[in-house]
Amino acid sequence: MTNVQKSKRFNLEERTLIFAQDVRKLVSRLPKTIQNNEDAKQLVRSSGAIGANYIEGNEALGKKDFVMRLRISRKEAKESAFWLSLLESNENGIAECHRLRSEAREIMLILTAIINKVS
Repeated sequence: MTNVQKSKRFNLEERTLIFAQDVRKLVSRLPKTIQNNEDAKQLVRSSGAIGANYIEGNEALGKKDFVMRLRISRKEAKESAFWLSLLESNENGIAECHRLRSEAREIMLILTAIINKVS
């Protein structure tokens, strides 16, 4: 991230998009094993779905659908953290996996707080 990016406060949609981009960068640098390939596919799917469901929820009409989409986003964030924990990485990759797991958990906490507020 540049200094400008670090100083800017991202909203949740932007954070989830950045998270998904960071996941794709990490996946491209992973050791190419059969297990990594399978886990990486699941990780990429779940990381991209976090933002997609959140955005769809924001555009949807009705509180019930909005809360449902937020819950799906929260589930996908939890799954992303899980798949990140399974990846086989080199030394640099381990630090990146740990950072992304922390980011996924933080996104999950933010989504939980929003769900509790609107429910």
